[in-house]
Amino acid sequence: MASIFTHKDYRIFWLIAFVLPFASFAQKADYSPAYFGPNANPVPSFPNARIPQATTIESSSNHHFGWGDYTRNLMLSAEIPLLPQRVSFKTWVPLFERYKVTQAIYDKRNMEGGKLTGKANGDFYVQTKISILTETHWRPSIILNSTLKTASGTKFKQRRYFDTPGYYFDSEIGKSIYFENKFLREVRGVVDFGFLCWETTNSTQNDAPMYGGKLILSNDLFDFENTLSGYKGWMNNGDRPLVYAVKLTLKQPSFNSFIRYEYGIKDFPYHSIQVGTSFVLPTLTPKY
Repeated sequence: MASIFTHKDYRIFWLIAFVLPFASFAQKADYSPAYFGPNANPVPSFPNARIPQATTIESSSNHHFGWGDYTRNLMLSAEIPLLPQRVSFKTWVPLFERYKVTQAIYDKRNMEGGKLTGKANGDFYVQTKISILTETHWRPSIILNSTLKTASGTKFKQRRYFDTPGYYFDSEIGKSIYFENKFLREVRGVVDFGFLCWETTNSTQNDAPMYGGKLILSNDLFDFENTLSGYKGWMNNGDRPLVYAVKLTLKQPSFNSFIRYEYGIKDFPYHSIQVGTSFVLPTLTPKY
């Protein structure tokens, strides 16, 4: 009996058979913070709605734990005011990540390789900050941020970093009230809102409104911050993280030391502790 299939039909059949397993695997990856490491797509932090006068270099040690994933990494960042208090360029990257997950987390994330421990390096972030409105006695300051995330992070199959790029635009609005008091010199409120976007599978984008609010209590010796922030993706696959953070900064003339704790309220299954130092470097600040 003659076959009803041609040679071309068989080639198409084997092509589909070869491609299908890879397509199936791609669909198993949920591109969301609930199913990846803590540095893959975190809730973006926002400072104080100000642009510094001098170049600032910051380094910190980060520890993320709880819910079956323990991660340690370094974080390096640099902000250079191209026009002091008007325009700045900022970049940061998580480096030398070491992680350990439980078997339950390995299975939940559909990880590959069979190992529960490993090392990874993160994505680079590049940001431009522009002062739209300067603060006066009555009006707030407004800062516009434009940020690009690369796809340079490693260990996608181990669910440490996305293998796709992303970006976000956001605005910081800040206003201070000052007091003639040694213990409390300044109370500053900051709100942040914007739009976050990242690529997932099959050229699909996840788009998420960003939001956040912060209260900062300051004097000559320290800053004390409380922040609630998050974003809300449309896929509803663990892409709606909400986090609370508290940060204490001890101030010195040429450097600051800080400790920060962050708790994932929703879709960010981590406690995070960050300890670091930022250095103010006027000699590396562009002169005009």
